[in-house]
Amino acid sequence: MAIETTKTKIDFKVGDFVVYPAHGVGRITGIETQTIAGMTVELFVISFEQDKLTLRVPTAKARSGGMRQLATNKLMEDAIRTLGGRARIKRVMWSRRAQEYEAKINSGDLVSIAEVVRDLYRAADQPEQSYSERQLFESALDRMARELAALESIDRDSAVARLTDSLIKRTAAQAAA
Repeated sequence: MAIETTKTKIDFKVGDFVVYPAHGVGRITGIETQTIAGMTVELFVISFEQDKLTLRVPTAKARSGGMRQLATNKLMEDAIRTLGGRARIKRVMWSRRAQEYEAKINSGDLVSIAEVVRDLYRAADQPEQSYSERQLFESALDRMARELAALESIDRDSAVARLTDSLIKRTAAQAAA
């Protein structure tokens, strides 16, 4: 039997929070070995509590699959600063923009996710969002909030409040300008 080994050092350990692009923030709950198609493979077991999901990722493919450590404080500050910028909405069909927003959310890149939150945010005095816009906004905000919550050891609701405050300040500043 062949054993698939990692060529790079495993820099994730049990108990670490990690970001998996398609699912957001999860916690490594174990490292196990399974035989799959006659090969012995070492796997990270990642639990996504909010989604009630458990994912098994081969340790050798973790990095190439986009799994990463939580953002640094500086990267989180950059993402929050992105929320304060002016919304950039391309003049293309909504279906095309929706695909681009979905790709940004699933990229796992925190600043790209912040761009989606910024672009889709609507203040109370602005026109109502469509259902699909609201779904994409909520998805992006949730991804960002869960990473902020894990990074700063706060609950998700506090993280959402902090991000929403940044968005409200931006719209207030733009209205005053």
